[in-house]
Parts: sequence; structure tokens; C-alpha cells
Amino acid sequence: EKEEERVLVSEHSWRPCPTARRRLRGCLEWVKRQLFRVGEDWYFLFILGVLMATISFTMDIIVARLYAAHMWLYREIGDIAVLKYLSWTLYPTAMATFSTGFSQSITPHSGGSGIPELKTILMGVVLEDYLAIKNFGAKVVGLTCTLVCGSTLFLGKVGPYVHLSAMAAAYLGKMRTTVTREYENKFKQHEMLVAAQAVGVATVFGAPISGVLFSIEVMSPYFAVRDYWRGFFAATCGAFMFRLLAVFNSEQETIAAVFKSDLKIDFPFDLLETFFFVILGTICGIVACAYLFCQRWMMVAVKKNRLTAKLLATDKPVYTVLVVLLLASVTFPPGLGQFMASRLTMKEYLTSLFDNRTWSMLAPNTSGIAKPGGLWQEWDHPSATIYGTLTFFLLMKFWMLILATTLPLPAGYFMPIFIYGAAIGRLLGEVVALLFPQGLHSEGPPRPIIPAGYALAGAAAFAGSVTHAVSTALLVCEATGHLGHVLPTVLAVLVANAISQKNQPSFYDAGIIVKKLPYLPPIRSRHIASYGVAVEEFMERQVVALAKGDGFQEVLVALDASADTEYPVVESTGSPTLVGTVSRSQLVTFLQSHEHPQAPQGEKLATAGTLGDDCAVEPIMLQLSPWTSLHQAYHLFQLLKLQRVFVTRSGELVGAVSRAEVR
Repeated sequence: EKEEERVLVSEHSWRPCPTARRRLRGCLEWVKRQLFRVGEDWYFLFILGVLMATISFTMDIIVARLYAAHMWLYREIGDIAVLKYLSWTLYPTAMATFSTGFSQSITPHSGGSGIPELKTILMGVVLEDYLAIKNFGAKVVGLTCTLVCGSTLFLGKVGPYVHLSAMAAAYLGKMRTTVTREYENKFKQHEMLVAAQAVGVATVFGAPISGVLFSIEVMSPYFAVRDYWRGFFAATCGAFMFRLLAVFNSEQETIAAVFKSDLKIDFPFDLLETFFFVILGTICGIVACAYLFCQRWMMVAVKKNRLTAKLLATDKPVYTVLVVLLLASVTFPPGLGQFMASRLTMKEYLTSLFDNRTWSMLAPNTSGIAKPGGLWQEWDHPSATIYGTLTFFLLMKFWMLILATTLPLPAGYFMPIFIYGAAIGRLLGEVVALLFPQGLHSEGPPRPIIPAGYALAGAAAFAGSVTHAVSTALLVCEATGHLGHVLPTVLAVLVANAISQKNQPSFYDAGIIVKKLPYLPPIRSRHIASYGVAVEEFMERQVVALAKGDGFQEVLVALDASADTEYPVVESTGSPTLVGTVSRSQLVTFLQSHEHPQAPQGEKLATAGTLGDDCAVEPIMLQLSPWTSLHQAYHLFQLLKLQRVFVTRSGELVGAVSRAEVR
């Protein structure tokens, strides 16, 4: 005690000006109270948006410079074919291998998109260490190296960036509890995660409105309207900051769209062209079904194959080297890459496909070829028409993208399917422009077909059908700044979604299925007979229950018989009326503080007691009837994020339903 007093006196003696420090502390407390009068949510959402926009912009600059270094090396190395091949293939292989090794060495949760796991978390399932801050650095570094590979890997950043935003939101939520000195609220955590989804999309495309809508469609089967403004505020702050940094960096003169197109059209499309947009939606829906089926089959096949399964379990970088080397060899520009415009970056792919000019008219025109800034020339090969290069690009990228999704590195898959859909639309638009060079109306002034409009609709339709989202129609308009084709784009998206949703689960739901995450899949059957399925047909009937009068022996038997986190408590053994629940931790405490009936006299801890007297029995807030339908139980589990519900008949316990039974 004397030592402690001496230390306390010593500490206080080394702190000068106690009165001034006390006044300063009081001033800071007053400022905090005044600032938080409007609600602390505004400040933390603003910080989240600005922080993620800054990281996204910095990442884009680093990726652009590293990719430029790769292109400089490829150009300056000379005309020796072997050296050019090595410079083209080894650079992305080294980057992808480092991405895999670095991210996987820190945490295994950094690989892949991250959206399937985040969907599972938002449904109330706890995934340990998935939102840990150590995962943040691994994902940032790994994603940067992945994006440096460019169109060789043909991967994007949307999915991992949504994951990064969620990790930042979780960390800011912990900071909020420290600053406000409040307890950690799960509802507040959920609100921050919901806002983080929109921020992740908005800071990649600079599209706040479609970012919010896309995050709602993809991430949440149910959405609380009270979270709507949080998502919009954070997404707007992030998108505004992301485009403002481009102005500060002298990339643009003012805030503009990320993929700004030159579609200045007084007459965007003819009414008769609606038929071709419907055809485009149908094609995108069919191709999306084939892509989703093949991608899910490939993910399963890689895990079942002995060689690949062993590599993915023990030597992930070796698997990455083999796959990336194959993809880089296929895209080698003097080889097959010359028929796929492989020298273009991901952004240049979209910029060229959204070109306002008709390529079939520019190709034979010498003056058109001489125009500067013609990215479309990468698609115009002397020995193949633009139709041939676009078709070859679609055929090759189909299996290459499926193979790239098996890589164990941080990568997004939305941008590749966005570009793939734009290529489908561009090909159909060029074909229609070839068939009708003067437009669909022969009378009156010529109104030529605009293939770029079909590229816009194709990008939205294919991306929407793969992700089961309709908001991609608005996303493509926000990202390009063009609204002239919004109606045919929405029509194509709806047609494509109608086909894909009927036949295949979405890309992210497929990831949940393959990874066997504890997530409730959508009820695919809409047959009238499915509404007749009742809870009593699939509920668990053998439920370990405790009575209020049970003692040490009964509690010990119950804990040994089941590993549940909570146990139902009934009135008595003869009257199984459900009165509440008790947690497993309380039962363990009960055993530790009470004596065993057969314990020796000297080892008794306390007098014998009953469960009802010594444990806090929580009341039952929700219970199901045996005649509750499957659809009703399913919606309750999703809406309230339930893990387990007890079933009663006239108040008596007859069973239980957990997520496993609902699945």
C-alpha cells in the first residue's frame, strides 16, 4: 500500500497546471457534446466515405504507374520475341504470386471477392476474424498487385473494395464506442456495415445513387429504410471525394463521370430498335446462365481434383503461377492477344467499347484510321474484321475469366463481367449497323444505328443478370454520364434478369453455395404446393429441455447431451409449458457454484439449489406454431436474423427450428 501511494503521488507531482488541464478537459467535453448534438453518425459516415475514396484513388494511381512501367519495359526491350514474351508474362505472374503469398500469409480471409462472406455476416451469422483490421492491410496490398496485372488476369476491384469498406466501418464502429463511451451496439454495427456496402461501390465507379441501390439488391434480402439515408450520405461523400481528387491531380478539369462517353446524340435510338434491345437482353441472359453454371462447376472441380486441391491447400502461390502464366501466354500481343486487344487496360476496354463512332464504317476509311486517340484500332486487325476480333474476344474471355475466378488472391469479378457484357452489346450493335446502314427508317433524314448504345445496354444487362441486380442500368448511366439509352437499357436488364434468375443462382450466391457458408438460400420454388409445407414437417422434435425445478444432476446431463448455446426452460417435467430460455454460460456457472449430489462431504461448494431459483430465465420473445408455413418461417429468419426458434402447441414445447432445418 505504501508503494502504491508513493507511485500515485509521484505521478501527480509530474503533471503541471492541474487547473488548466481540468478546464481544457471540460472544454473538450463541451465541444464533443455540441458536435454530437446532430448525431455522431454523420461524422463517422463522412470519415468512412472520405477515407475509402482516398484509398481508392491512391490505389488507382499506384496501379496506373506500375502498369505503365510494365508497358514501358515491354516496348523498350526490343524486337526479340523471347524477351518480349518473358517481359509480358513474368511481370503479371510475379505480381499475382506476390499478391497470393502476401495476403494468404497474413490471413486466409483476404482471398476472393469477399461479398459472399459479407452477405452471410449481414444475415446475423458471426464469421470470426473476417472483419479484423489485420485483414485490411493484406487486402489492400494484395488487391493492388492483382490490379497491376491489368487485362492479363481480367479482374477488378469492386468486391474486395466492398470488403475493405466493411472492415473500415467495423473499425470506425469500435472507435465510435470509445469516443462516445457507449456500449457496443450490434444494431449500430449493422448500420455502419450497410453504409459501407454503398461506399465500396460508389468509390469505385463514382456513382452514389446506383451504389446504394446495387448494395441493397446484392447484399440484403431485407433493407431497413432507416439505413437508407446513411448509405446515401456516406456514398455521396465517397463519390464526391473520389472525383474531387481526380480534379486536384489534374486528371480532369471538373467533376465528371469515371467512364465519360462522347454520346452527344439528339436522336439516341429508333423505336423499332427496341426489338434488338430485347434480343440483346435475351442473349445476355442465356450467356449469363452458361457462365454461372460453368463457373460454379469449375470451382467445385478445382476443389475435387487431387492436384489442384493439393496445391490450393499447401502451395497456393504455385497454383497462381501456373494459372497466370497460362493466361498471360494466351494474351501475348504478337500471339493470340492481337485478336483480343490485349494491350488495352480495363478502363480502356470500356472507353473503346463505348466509342460513339461505328467501327464498321471507320475500318475501310483511311482518314478515320489516321485520327488520333483511336482506341478502337486495337480491335481492327488486318487479317480479321472487327466482328471477328469481338467474337474471338468473347469466346476466349469466357473460359479465361472462369479460370481466373479460382485464383486464391484478392480480386473483384464485377468489372470483368461489365466489360464482357459491353463487348456483347458492341458486337450486336455493329451487326445491326451493318444490316441497316441508314437506320431502320428508309424515309426522312438518315438516323444511323449507334453501337455504343448497345454496348451500354449489354454491359448493364450481362452484369445485372450475373449478379441478379436491376440497378446496373442506373450504374452504367452514372458511370458514363449518358442517360439517352436508359429506357432500352432497363428493358434489356429486365429481360436478362428474368432468364438468369429463373435458371441459376447469382454469382455471389453461388460462392456461398460452393464455400458452404451458413446462409439461407432463396426459395426457388414458387409452386403453390410449396406454401403448404408446415414447420412440423421439418422441425427438430428431440429438444433438450430443462425444468425450473431441475438441480445439479439434470443440468449436467443436459450440457453433456447437447452443445446448444441456449436451452429451453419448461414449467415442470410433467407440464412442458415453455417459460423461457437459459444460456449455456449460465448453466456452467450454476454447476461451478453448486455441489454434486455424490460429492464427498469436504468438497461441497454450496447448498443445493434449483435452476429456477439461481439462474436468470430469459422470456421467450418469439415462438412458432407447428402449422406455421415454410415461407413464413423463412421470412422471419431473414427479417429478424434468427438462429433458432422454439415451436409450441398450446404453449407446450414440441420442437425447435434452426437455420439448418430451414435449409
